[in-house]
Amino acid sequence: MDLKLENITPEEEAELKRNVFLTTLDQIKAWARSNSMWPLTFGLACCAIEMMGTGASHYDLDRYGSGVFRPSPRQADVMIVAGTVTKKMAPVLRRLYDQMPDPKWVIAMGVCATAGGPYVKSYSVVKGVDQIVPVDVYIPGCPPNPAALIYGINKLQEKIRYEAKTGKRVTNR
Repeated sequence: MDLKLENITPEEEAELKRNVFLTTLDQIKAWARSNSMWPLTFGLACCAIEMMGTGASHYDLDRYGSGVFRPSPRQADVMIVAGTVTKKMAPVLRRLYDQMPDPKWVIAMGVCATAGGPYVKSYSVVKGVDQIVPVDVYIPGCPPNPAALIYGINKLQEKIRYEAKTGKRVTNR
């Protein structure tokens, strides 16, 4: 970016280029949103134990700005679905998603949440949470360890920043 200012010396112009940071308001909002995500937990099975371990002191999810799990969907902007979603639980999951304010994101944690897992042949299990709500990040594993969840949260942070930079919402559908 070239700075065009009158009555400025080349040295002053070079100093300005080194010390002035220019960005858009949307990119600042995306940076703030990506570094202060408020997760709503939807722990349903084994993966919920790993999700709780991620929030504990050993892995310290707080350093990524996502450590305080919210008890209400109206206070959350990220839903972490961890575990097996049954067809009886699907309407509740959708209702909680609809109650979350925009912008909102979903992380599907574990093979049961992403594709039905070992229960894929059961009549009562949803074959992936993406059939109910749009999913932004998939984390494979049975159950995925806390490091995998942290990696997924980092990928979601990158996605939020990318969407602000390009102005497009990236969907996985």
